[in-house]
Amino acid sequence: MSAFGSTPFWVVVPPTLSILKTANDPGLRRWEGRLRLHGLSQGNLQPELHAVTCVPLPDTTDMKRRPFIGALASLPLAAYGARGGDGRSAWIQWRDKFVAQDGRVVDNGQNGISHSEGQAYGLLLAQAFGDRPTFERIEAWTRRTLANRQDALMSWAWDPSQAQHILDWHNATDGDLFRAWALLRASRVTGWSIDLSVTEAICRDVVTLCLAPDPRTPDALLLLPGAEARHDEAGVLVNPSYYHPRALRELGTAFGMPELSQAAAHGERLLHELASIGPVPDWIEVTTEGFAPPRDHLLRSSYDALRVPLYLAWSGLGDHAAVVEMRAAMRRATLPGHVAVAFDKDGTPLSESNEPGFRAIVTLASGGIPDIEGQDIANQPYYSATLHLLCAIARNERHN
Repeated sequence: MSAFGSTPFWVVVPPTLSILKTANDPGLRRWEGRLRLHGLSQGNLQPELHAVTCVPLPDTTDMKRRPFIGALASLPLAAYGARGGDGRSAWIQWRDKFVAQDGRVVDNGQNGISHSEGQAYGLLLAQAFGDRPTFERIEAWTRRTLANRQDALMSWAWDPSQAQHILDWHNATDGDLFRAWALLRASRVTGWSIDLSVTEAICRDVVTLCLAPDPRTPDALLLLPGAEARHDEAGVLVNPSYYHPRALRELGTAFGMPELSQAAAHGERLLHELASIGPVPDWIEVTTEGFAPPRDHLLRSSYDALRVPLYLAWSGLGDHAAVVEMRAAMRRATLPGHVAVAFDKDGTPLSESNEPGFRAIVTLASGGIPDIEGQDIANQPYYSATLHLLCAIARNERHN
């Protein structure tokens, strides 16, 4: 019997990959033409691939732009090598630097706290690199500590230095969406045994608690930054960087929640409108009259908004107006080897950085291949290192 068992087996790879070889296993040769392993010579099948199982993919009829294929997430990223460097080495460096033994993802740029976004990013990375033990450690810590609300969403922040570790019990919607997406990918793409009832409950509460009508177009849905975020007659607070169109659509399709797909489509329009004004802001108020400065935040484009071109490119929207605008804004840096990472409302650079993770966003937004080396990850703080690895995954999964 094959190492994969006797069940018909499929591994999905992007159509752009053309070098296809089968593993040196009689049980697998029967599936030649179906089992596709990119870049593997006979006899060097990596051990982690033996744990991969594929299951039927969800119906994609309602998805407007792309099917749920998981792209190269169907294989551990290191199985074919991240373009531009050693993906496995980079992942190990990130894991060893930022993931504690108990599964807590440590943000060393914010005094060692942990937050729902970081736990979700850790799950996405572990799934993409085929590291099931780390995935399970991260999810176990998340359930024990952050999944403590009365709904299925997570508290946002946890501080090891405080007696009451939970700094903020409010949720951050992006963390909840990315956790749900990581769990879905782990089950439907990588084939790990995952309790998808948890994933469905997260999505249901996002739909119920974290969507609100656009004051300008009441039949369109805006993504709230949290379940308790302000939305009233005066306006709806929005964080544009919480929109990941692909994640929203895949979750909506998988669980029959069209509201998530509708929010993705409206989010794309919202981002286009904002980009027509200048660099996409970190926070904005949507009112009946249009856009207004956020009441509780500075009106600027900075570290939050840097994720906008990453998420759009990951969703196959590399030519979106917000990608074009943010790419141009980040290129306005004046120092050699730097990119601009913060801008005023007029687009004038306020801060520059030479961190490889931020430069990788510009490379990705330009259609290039971000370099990814283990040493680059080891020498970066949490946020830029994380964005760096996410850029590598996005580059390998996107289809423009």
